[in-house]
Amino acid sequence: MAIFIIEESKRCLQCRDPQCQKACPVMTPIPKIIKMFKDNELMEAGEILFENNPMSVVCSHVCNHEAQCSGHCILGKTGSPVRFFDIEKYISDTYLDRMRFTEAEKKGVSVAVIGSGPAGITVAVILARNGYDVTIFERRSMIGGMLTYGIPDFRLPRSLLTKYTRMLEGLGVKIRPNTTIGGALNIERLFKDGYGAVFVGTGVWRPKTLGIRGETLPNVHFGISYLSKPGVYDLGKEIAVIGAGNVAMDVSRVALRHGVERVTMYARGKRIAANAEEVEYARIDGADIEFGMQIVSIDKDGPNFKIARFDEEDNLIGYEDEIVHVHADSTIIAASQGPKDKLLLTTEGLEGSDKGLLVVNEKMMTTVPGVFAAGDVVHGSKTVVHAVKEAKIAAEGIMEYLENRKTEENTEE
Repeated sequence: MAIFIIEESKRCLQCRDPQCQKACPVMTPIPKIIKMFKDNELMEAGEILFENNPMSVVCSHVCNHEAQCSGHCILGKTGSPVRFFDIEKYISDTYLDRMRFTEAEKKGVSVAVIGSGPAGITVAVILARNGYDVTIFERRSMIGGMLTYGIPDFRLPRSLLTKYTRMLEGLGVKIRPNTTIGGALNIERLFKDGYGAVFVGTGVWRPKTLGIRGETLPNVHFGISYLSKPGVYDLGKEIAVIGAGNVAMDVSRVALRHGVERVTMYARGKRIAANAEEVEYARIDGADIEFGMQIVSIDKDGPNFKIARFDEEDNLIGYEDEIVHVHADSTIIAASQGPKDKLLLTTEGLEGSDKGLLVVNEKMMTTVPGVFAAGDVVHGSKTVVHAVKEAKIAAEGIMEYLENRKTEENTEE
């Protein structure tokens, strides 16, 4: 692998106007990192990557590289683009293994982070490195959120999350597993116990229903629930997956690895949301995709569809009258997710959109002073790197808020 990475780094043209960097949501300085790698400055390059994006190694595994860095490499116009994500993976993984922790000067201020997904980890890292005492509240037994319970191990090795746990502990971050905020404990209690600010990075875990007959049947399941613990499900030999986004691709590939013999995904249109690379992997693994299938109901033998009609530009223009039944031992609905509403129900003044997403300002502060949010709970289901981008803004907002509050308290004295 190291030889391949070296050869790949030599292909970089060191563009003066790097489109690869511009296409990255967190503006990773790609040419600079590659040059440092070639100059044997591995740890220095790793530090820059980590400073810019604490989830760098995760992004190297799961980002949509075709839409971002690799997809905008100038070499890709006539041949093969530089696979920067492989270079990033090597550097960031090595750095995470070898990084040394230095104790930041403590500010004597505590911050609560609710949720340990990409946004929560990013905020915790930035605040801890700036001297704040950080406690992460995670409702499950392990950190990672969607990284641990929503992305299969073959796409993102679980060993990485173990490294992140060790890294957070090395930075002095405290982790409270199996603790839900919005139940026995709420945000008001956090402030009463002395936390100066609260960050919410709880993601989107509530499966979206289709509103059709049959969703409560025993042979029907939701994609995000299945990915959390696939081993407890007995799906049979043939399954239908409703949807063709990235969750549907993951569900299909996991199911095939757990004994299902045939998987078919059903998409309403001809354009699907999943990354092209993930679609290819799913097909290689043996999953099929049927386009133009609008689900209308599910029964004990499988889903029922209307066949879509399209114009010459593949725009949906209507449906055939006939209902088509498809046999499936189990049907899995993978039609995106929304946020749970525990925090909205238990926090006075906290406002959400009509979709239940938290409302924030330009500094990522919610409608409750001192409560900030970022990631999927704000913008809906997106990518890891988009969560990191917002979390960095939120971390800066939290520190500015706490410093302003300190100044006001000193002025009053």
